[in-house]
Amino acid sequence: MAVVGRIARAHGNRGQVIVNLETDFPDVRFQPGAEMFIRRGGMVASVRLTSVRFQRGRPVVALDGVETMNDAATLAGLELRVPIEQLVPLPAGTFYQHDLVGCRVETMDGRFVGTVRGVEGSAGTSLLVVGRGDVDTLVPLAAAICTLIDPAERRIVIDPPHGLLDLNR
Repeated sequence: MAVVGRIARAHGNRGQVIVNLETDFPDVRFQPGAEMFIRRGGMVASVRLTSVRFQRGRPVVALDGVETMNDAATLAGLELRVPIEQLVPLPAGTFYQHDLVGCRVETMDGRFVGTVRGVEGSAGTSLLVVGRGDVDTLVPLAAAICTLIDPAERRIVIDPPHGLLDLNR
């Protein structure tokens, strides 16, 4: 499953929640009647959105069965997920974050840099969080630096500018 949002907090006193988006397609994903999944207490549960409105660019949603502010507050921090098959196809050369996490990162001469632990930022300003041991290095997700991105092979080849890999040592 892919993360499409994270519940930030309760909103109002009728059980609504504010969602921090993890998708570039909020109007497609966040609609009344949409089914999403949450993991709570080791169990995966289906949740249905009963109403959706946007406030300052973030969805404010009501979930079936969540009636009070206290009910909504227990959901803070949970991820809203959908099956990967339901994701919108992306244009060539663009990737979902989950496609990149776990990829091996190496330099053009084959030197191992680390493994992608996460992606920070948004389209146009994204950074790969590349970890090796307990050190993370931020690598701009730019065509001039990331010369090969092959999610199928779980591999990213970078041509880092001088000093980039030394910043977090």
